[in-house]
Amino acid sequence: MRVLIVEDDDSVASALADALRATGHDVDRVDSGVDALLRHHDREVVLLDLGLRDGDGFEVLRKLRQVSRAPVLVVTARSDERSTVRALHLGADDYLVKPIRLRELLARIDAVTRRQPTASPPDDVVATHGLLIDLAARTVTGADDTPISLTAKEFALLAVLARRVGTAVSRQQILDEVWGDAFAAASRSFDVHLTQVRAKLPVPELITTIRGFGYRLEA
Repeated sequence: MRVLIVEDDDSVASALADALRATGHDVDRVDSGVDALLRHHDREVVLLDLGLRDGDGFEVLRKLRQVSRAPVLVVTARSDERSTVRALHLGADDYLVKPIRLRELLARIDAVTRRQPTASPPDDVVATHGLLIDLAARTVTGADDTPISLTAKEFALLAVLARRVGTAVSRQQILDEVWGDAFAAASRSFDVHLTQVRAKLPVPELITTIRGFGYRLEA
């Protein structure tokens, strides 16, 4: 299991990491909320402390839930009911109070990962309204097999929508997958690239703007 520990106490983080590695887990550790939002992408489970050096863990949890379905277990010294309820309402999958018993932690990690639905792999080729997007070959063709030339970033943006064709995708999700940070200062770059993609498609209206949320590639 690929685990991300978000903890700014070196001794606690080291103890957790050593114990998890000893039981066969692949562990990465960060000590700030900013780094958590940058490094969560390939992690299957996140262990999140609420007291971080750069801010509130609740805000990190809220932002993670906008872009990731990976289970998040809050691991904190806060034992009050209000913190527990707030974390669960924000999308935490479990809540553990320090000090943590290792066997219990491992059991809870197993429990939350078992509850995760198994995602079906996306189709390699997406066809919609005369547009053919080959995700594996990274090619896009229009009517009469006319190739459409996209830059790497433009294709990555279109691919995020194509993998979820017909489904609304949040702006933060696109930024997270293409730029690696849903809350970075890449917002202006995103707008430019989206405009360029739309201009190159045979029907610009294929990408619908969902006001206040994000975008959808029409099926």
